[in-house]
Amino acid sequence: MTKRVLIFSGGRLGKWALDEIKQGDILIGADRGAFFLAENGLQPDFSLGDFDSVAEYELEIIRQSSKTFLSFDPVMKDWTDTELAMNHAVQMCPSEIKLLGAIGTRFDHSLANLHLLYKCYQRAIPCTIVDETNDIRLIDHETEIDKGRYTHVSLLPFTHQVTGITLEGFRYPLHKATLTSGDSLGISNVVIGEKARISIETGLLLVIRSMD
Repeated sequence: MTKRVLIFSGGRLGKWALDEIKQGDILIGADRGAFFLAENGLQPDFSLGDFDSVAEYELEIIRQSSKTFLSFDPVMKDWTDTELAMNHAVQMCPSEIKLLGAIGTRFDHSLANLHLLYKCYQRAIPCTIVDETNDIRLIDHETEIDKGRYTHVSLLPFTHQVTGITLEGFRYPLHKATLTSGDSLGISNVVIGEKARISIETGLLLVIRSMD
Protein backbone atom coordinates (compact mmCIF):
# COMPACT_ATOMS: atom_id res chain seq x y z
CA MET A 1 0.00 0.00 0.00
CA THR A 2 1.06 3.57 -0.69
CA LYS A 3 0.45 6.63 1.48
CA ARG A 4 -2.82 8.34 2.32
CA VAL A 5 -4.61 10.17 -0.48
CA LEU A 6 -6.53 13.37 0.18
CA ILE A 7 -8.98 14.46 -2.53
CA PHE A 8 -9.97 18.13 -2.52
CA SER A 9 -13.22 18.62 -4.42
CA GLY A 10 -15.10 21.79 -5.33
CA GLY A 11 -17.56 21.98 -2.43
CA ARG A 12 -17.11 23.80 0.86
CA LEU A 13 -13.44 24.16 1.81
CA GLY A 14 -11.59 26.26 4.35
CA LYS A 15 -8.68 26.32 6.79
CA TRP A 16 -10.09 23.21 8.46
CA ALA A 17 -9.31 21.28 5.26
CA LEU A 18 -5.69 22.40 5.28
CA ASP A 19 -5.41 21.17 8.87
CA GLU A 20 -6.25 17.65 7.66
CA ILE A 21 -3.03 17.41 5.64
CA LYS A 22 -0.17 15.39 7.09
CA GLN A 23 3.39 15.14 5.84
CA GLY A 24 3.67 12.57 3.07
CA ASP A 25 0.01 12.72 1.99
CA ILE A 26 -0.73 12.54 -1.74
CA LEU A 27 -2.89 15.52 -2.70
CA ILE A 28 -5.40 15.36 -5.54
CA GLY A 29 -7.32 18.46 -6.59
CA ALA A 30 -10.57 17.94 -8.47
CA ASP A 31 -11.55 20.99 -10.53
CA ARG A 32 -11.92 23.95 -8.14
CA GLY A 33 -10.42 21.88 -5.34
CA ALA A 34 -7.12 22.07 -7.23
CA PHE A 35 -7.27 25.86 -7.20
CA PHE A 36 -7.94 25.82 -3.45
CA LEU A 37 -4.69 23.91 -2.94
CA ALA A 38 -2.73 26.15 -5.30
CA GLU A 39 -4.00 29.43 -3.81
CA ASN A 40 -2.95 28.18 -0.38
CA GLY A 41 0.61 27.59 -1.56
CA LEU A 42 0.36 23.81 -1.93
CA GLN A 43 1.44 21.74 -4.90
CA PRO A 44 -1.16 19.14 -5.89
CA ASP A 45 0.35 15.82 -6.89
CA PHE A 46 -2.50 15.53 -9.38
CA SER A 47 -4.98 18.13 -10.62
CA LEU A 48 -7.78 16.82 -12.79
CA GLY A 49 -11.25 17.57 -14.07
CA ASP A 50 -12.98 19.58 -16.77
CA PHE A 51 -12.17 22.82 -14.88
CA ASP A 52 -15.46 24.42 -15.84
CA SER A 53 -15.65 25.97 -12.36
CA VAL A 54 -12.49 28.07 -12.62
CA ALA A 55 -11.56 31.19 -14.58
CA GLU A 56 -8.80 31.13 -17.20
CA TYR A 57 -6.26 32.80 -14.93
CA GLU A 58 -7.12 30.34 -12.13
CA LEU A 59 -6.66 27.44 -14.53
CA GLU A 60 -3.21 28.72 -15.40
CA ILE A 61 -2.32 28.90 -11.70
CA ILE A 62 -3.47 25.29 -11.30
CA ARG A 63 -1.48 24.17 -14.33
CA GLN A 64 1.73 25.81 -13.08
CA SER A 65 1.31 24.58 -9.50
CA SER A 66 0.55 20.92 -10.21
CA LYS A 67 3.01 18.06 -10.49
CA THR A 68 0.59 16.33 -12.88
CA PHE A 69 -2.23 18.10 -14.72
CA LEU A 70 -5.04 16.12 -16.40
CA SER A 71 -7.80 17.96 -18.28
CA PHE A 72 -11.03 16.32 -19.46
CA ASP A 73 -13.69 17.49 -21.88
CA PRO A 74 -16.72 18.78 -19.91
CA VAL A 75 -19.17 17.06 -22.27
CA MET A 76 -17.40 13.88 -23.39
CA LYS A 77 -16.88 12.35 -19.94
CA ASP A 78 -19.01 9.92 -17.95
CA TRP A 79 -17.94 10.81 -14.40
CA THR A 80 -18.02 13.81 -12.13
CA ASP A 81 -14.68 15.44 -11.40
CA THR A 82 -14.70 13.98 -7.89
CA GLU A 83 -15.29 10.46 -9.22
CA LEU A 84 -12.47 10.95 -11.73
CA ALA A 85 -10.25 11.83 -8.78
CA MET A 86 -11.50 8.84 -6.82
CA ASN A 87 -10.85 6.49 -9.76
CA HIS A 88 -7.31 7.84 -9.90
CA ALA A 89 -6.86 7.46 -6.14
CA VAL A 90 -8.04 3.84 -5.84
CA GLN A 91 -5.59 2.77 -8.55
CA MET A 92 -2.79 3.72 -6.13
CA CYS A 93 -4.10 1.23 -3.53
CA PRO A 94 -3.56 3.79 -0.74
CA SER A 95 -3.76 3.05 2.97
CA GLU A 96 -6.65 5.53 3.27
CA ILE A 97 -8.61 8.09 1.23
CA LYS A 98 -10.15 11.27 2.59
CA LEU A 99 -12.63 13.34 0.61
CA LEU A 100 -12.69 17.04 1.44
CA GLY A 101 -14.94 19.60 -0.23
CA ALA A 102 -17.23 16.74 -1.24
CA ILE A 103 -20.24 18.41 0.41
CA GLY A 104 -21.56 21.69 -0.96
CA THR A 105 -24.59 23.54 -2.25
CA ARG A 106 -25.26 21.02 -5.04
CA PHE A 107 -27.14 18.25 -3.21
CA ASP A 108 -26.93 15.95 -6.23
CA HIS A 109 -23.14 16.15 -6.19
CA SER A 110 -23.03 15.74 -2.40
CA LEU A 111 -25.19 12.62 -2.63
CA ALA A 112 -23.14 11.20 -5.51
CA ASN A 113 -19.97 11.80 -3.49
CA LEU A 114 -21.50 9.97 -0.54
CA HIS A 115 -21.89 6.92 -2.79
CA LEU A 116 -18.19 7.05 -3.61
CA LEU A 117 -17.64 5.57 -0.15
CA TYR A 118 -19.00 2.33 -1.62
CA LYS A 119 -16.41 2.39 -4.40
CA CYS A 120 -13.70 2.35 -1.72
CA TYR A 121 -15.55 -0.27 0.32
CA GLN A 122 -15.52 -2.61 -2.67
CA ARG A 123 -11.72 -2.30 -2.77
CA ALA A 124 -11.24 -2.56 1.01
CA ILE A 125 -9.78 0.97 1.19
CA PRO A 126 -10.78 2.97 4.28
CA CYS A 127 -12.47 6.18 3.15
CA THR A 128 -13.97 9.14 4.98
CA ILE A 129 -15.83 12.23 3.83
CA VAL A 130 -14.83 15.15 6.04
CA ASP A 131 -16.02 18.73 6.20
CA GLU A 132 -15.92 21.41 8.88
CA THR A 133 -18.68 19.81 10.95
CA ASN A 134 -19.04 16.20 9.76
CA ASP A 135 -17.14 12.93 9.45
CA ILE A 136 -18.89 10.28 7.33
CA ARG A 137 -17.84 6.67 6.82
CA LEU A 138 -19.33 3.35 5.70
CA ILE A 139 -18.95 0.21 7.82
CA ASP A 140 -19.85 -3.47 7.58
CA HIS A 141 -18.24 -4.78 10.78
CA GLU A 142 -17.59 -3.97 14.42
CA THR A 143 -16.10 -0.49 14.67
CA GLU A 144 -14.79 1.60 17.54
CA ILE A 145 -15.19 5.35 17.21
CA ASP A 146 -13.70 8.23 19.18
CA LYS A 147 -15.96 10.96 20.46
CA GLY A 148 -13.39 13.59 19.48
CA ARG A 149 -14.85 17.01 18.75
CA TYR A 150 -18.20 15.67 17.60
CA THR A 151 -21.42 16.09 19.58
CA HIS A 152 -23.66 13.63 17.74
CA VAL A 153 -23.46 10.31 15.91
CA SER A 154 -26.13 9.25 13.43
CA LEU A 155 -26.54 5.83 11.84
CA LEU A 156 -28.31 5.36 8.51
CA PRO A 157 -28.70 2.14 6.52
CA PHE A 158 -26.79 2.30 3.23
CA THR A 159 -28.15 -1.05 2.11
CA HIS A 160 -31.92 -1.53 2.30
CA GLN A 161 -31.57 -3.20 5.68
CA VAL A 162 -28.87 -3.47 8.33
CA THR A 163 -29.36 -6.11 11.02
CA GLY A 164 -27.83 -6.98 14.36
CA ILE A 165 -26.91 -3.40 15.30
CA THR A 166 -25.53 -3.22 18.83
CA LEU A 167 -24.34 0.06 20.33
CA GLU A 168 -22.10 0.28 23.39
CA GLY A 169 -20.98 3.55 24.99
CA PHE A 170 -23.91 5.54 23.58
CA ARG A 171 -26.63 7.48 25.41
CA TYR A 172 -29.21 5.47 23.50
CA PRO A 173 -27.96 1.86 23.29
CA LEU A 174 -29.25 -0.75 20.87
CA HIS A 175 -29.06 -4.54 21.03
CA LYS A 176 -29.28 -6.51 17.78
CA ALA A 177 -31.59 -3.90 16.28
CA THR A 178 -32.54 -3.61 12.60
CA LEU A 179 -32.54 -0.41 10.56
CA THR A 180 -34.40 -0.30 7.25
CA SER A 181 -34.32 2.42 4.59
CA GLY A 182 -36.60 5.23 5.75
CA ASP A 183 -36.00 4.65 9.48
CA SER A 184 -34.81 7.58 11.58
CA LEU A 185 -34.17 5.57 14.75
CA GLY A 186 -30.40 5.99 14.37
CA ILE A 187 -30.39 9.80 14.15
CA SER A 188 -28.66 12.04 16.73
CA ASN A 189 -27.19 9.60 19.23
CA VAL A 190 -24.45 10.71 21.64
CA VAL A 191 -21.19 9.08 22.71
CA ILE A 192 -21.11 9.25 26.53
CA GLY A 193 -17.43 8.41 27.02
CA GLU A 194 -14.27 8.91 25.02
CA LYS A 195 -14.98 5.89 22.81
CA ALA A 196 -17.98 3.88 21.69
CA ARG A 197 -18.50 0.64 19.78
CA ILE A 198 -20.82 -0.21 16.90
CA SER A 199 -21.44 -3.85 15.94
CA ILE A 200 -23.52 -5.06 12.98
CA GLU A 201 -24.29 -8.50 11.59
CA THR A 202 -25.40 -7.84 8.00
CA GLY A 203 -25.59 -4.86 5.67
CA LEU A 204 -23.74 -1.58 5.23
CA LEU A 205 -24.17 1.26 7.70
CA LEU A 206 -23.39 4.96 7.29
CA VAL A 207 -21.82 6.41 10.44
CA ILE A 208 -22.08 10.22 10.54
CA ARG A 209 -20.33 12.10 13.33
CA SER A 210 -21.49 15.72 13.50
CA MET A 211 -20.90 18.93 15.44
CA ASP A 212 -24.12 20.66 16.45
